[in-house]
Amino acid sequence: MTTAIDHFTAKLRFETDASDVAAALGSSTPSITVVDSRGDAAWAQGRVPGALHLPTARIETDAASLVPEGTPVVVYCWGPGCNGATKAALEFARLGYPVREMIGGFEYWAREGLDVETDDGIAHRTPDPLTAPSTVPVCDC
Repeated sequence: MTTAIDHFTAKLRFETDASDVAAALGSSTPSITVVDSRGDAAWAQGRVPGALHLPTARIETDAASLVPEGTPVVVYCWGPGCNGATKAALEFARLGYPVREMIGGFEYWAREGLDVETDDGIAHRTPDPLTAPSTVPVCDC
């Protein structure tokens, strides 16, 4: 039993989901910096509103000038079929930042009906009923 408790405690310490990130960003004093670790074309296609664009390959050299030391960071990439966010989280961890990975990535952010930002502004999305309840913005879990 202890092994399972340790595993799930660590998982929650290092992972978060789109709903929790949206709640944190919507608070009166957001306490996280959200980092999109995808490349330029993916960034242009859409992103979490207010996210910082910092592709994984540039984290080691650019993070310190963009993210204040000690700032909690949440990273994301495309989705659950991509380990780009894991690689980005590892880079931030190596630099000493408290970091979490947003499971589901941008795919589940968008599929849950959360706002998506592009260079043209904010788009309001309809939740995919296979990934999010259609009548409320949270799953009540």
